[in-house]
Amino acid sequence: MTVGAEFLPALLAMAAASFACRAGGFLLMRFVRVTPAIETALRAVPFAVMIGIVAPAMVAAGPAEWVALGAVILVMRVTGNDIVAALAGVAVVALARGLLAA
Repeated sequence: MTVGAEFLPALLAMAAASFACRAGGFLLMRFVRVTPAIETALRAVPFAVMIGIVAPAMVAAGPAEWVALGAVILVMRVTGNDIVAALAGVAVVALARGLLAA
């Protein structure tokens, strides 16, 4: 596999943009007084981001993905571990696609 000449500048630009977003958030939060309401909102952000990622994918999903989503929810409730739940979802969707294709 060869890498084009434009790869490294693009990678560096994306890394710089990612760093700027994170560092900017930390810098700006230094000037915000964290009230209980703001703390509650900040705790809800990861869940909101996950819903923003999952919801559009589930609209276009098929039966295998819906079964996998159910498995993820179940495993998350039982174990409380998001990595285990994600791995279970990947395994279930692969198995369900294989069974539905047969």
